[in-house]
Amino acid sequence: MTPGPWYFGRTAADWEAYERADELADRFAATAAEYDRSGTFPFAHFDALREHGYLALTVPAAYGGLGAGVHATVFAQERLARGDGATALAVGWHLYVVGKQADSRTWPEPVRRRLFGEVVSEGALLNACASEPETGSPSRGGLPRTTARRLADGSWVLRGHKSFTTLAPVLRYFLVSATLEGTEEAAWFLVPRESEGLRIEETWDSLAMRATGSHDLWLDDVHLPAEALLEPARERNSAATAGWNLHVPAVYLGIAQAARDFAVRYAVERRTVNPPGHPEATSALADRPHVQRLIGEMDLALLPARITLMDLARQWDERPEWRPHLVDAVAACKPFVVETALAVVDRAMRVAGGASLARQLPLERYYRDVRAGLHNPPMEDVVLSNLARSAIARARSGRAGVEPAGEGRQG
Repeated sequence: MTPGPWYFGRTAADWEAYERADELADRFAATAAEYDRSGTFPFAHFDALREHGYLALTVPAAYGGLGAGVHATVFAQERLARGDGATALAVGWHLYVVGKQADSRTWPEPVRRRLFGEVVSEGALLNACASEPETGSPSRGGLPRTTARRLADGSWVLRGHKSFTTLAPVLRYFLVSATLEGTEEAAWFLVPRESEGLRIEETWDSLAMRATGSHDLWLDDVHLPAEALLEPARERNSAATAGWNLHVPAVYLGIAQAARDFAVRYAVERRTVNPPGHPEATSALADRPHVQRLIGEMDLALLPARITLMDLARQWDERPEWRPHLVDAVAACKPFVVETALAVVDRAMRVAGGASLARQLPLERYYRDVRAGLHNPPMEDVVLSNLARSAIARARSGRAGVEPAGEGRQG
């Protein structure tokens, strides 16, 4: 599929990433409803992602991957999500973990080289496991209830319960956050799937994103070697790698675009009976003024959302010195794009009318899936609070207006 005039591929990496997504998106679209209805994990989709090298998208070129940055990843993920939002969101968390580590390089080099090598050569999947039933999202700052106890020989024992473990059916490695026993500090541990005491409870039965395999993870006295400790938990929330969070709004923008595209095709192809006296017995739904208004409203909403997302991603890659000033904008992008996606899918359903509720059409799935964006980090209340604090801090320092990214801070 050729991108439309509002797409923003600029580099060779952008287009290579997009082409890999483009090859797979339409294939996934054909089976997305089947996996959604059954709530089963799309193993075939991930076999295809592996075969096409998509799982190595964000592995640096020096380690054998494509070396996609934030912009190329966002560009590809939006396209993949137009085919299947659940698959795109799920694989996005893997790409996010790998991409952040490619930038931050906070893991020991031998571990990073081994894991990146397994991603490239074997299509290994990894994801962070941080949410818990008792503490909720880690983005709110609570310490994990999962604990890590250090033994006399330096090894570790992990015990705890994680929820929303996306990709649970196929992960080779679980990056688990745990509080170090007897302290107020948390750290990340690398837990292989075959670890004794690790088990998956298949709890995922959700209204939205039903095929992400986001089951519960249990750690029942899992013994790990000393080197399983990767980094302090605070390192994963570093502002220096915040741009990778843009993979989330990319997925919801893709779902909204899919809804818009389907609604326009439906309006063009659907013919309705005209009232007596009309020169034609039937006419296309697209000829009705109220439908044209709905279509116009969808495009009017999607354009600024796309420009905001793609431009932020591009600036993050191209201007590293601006990154400290882009953190608030990156965080704000998610609720802005998700709210846009909700509005666009709503209008797409209005175009189709009551038929939009039928499972024979994909609109009801798009409608359910975009709701999930409200509950992906960063949460809207946290974003608003941070924006307010930044505005107040600027006012107190004599910079009350909105400061353009990077302005006046380059030495």
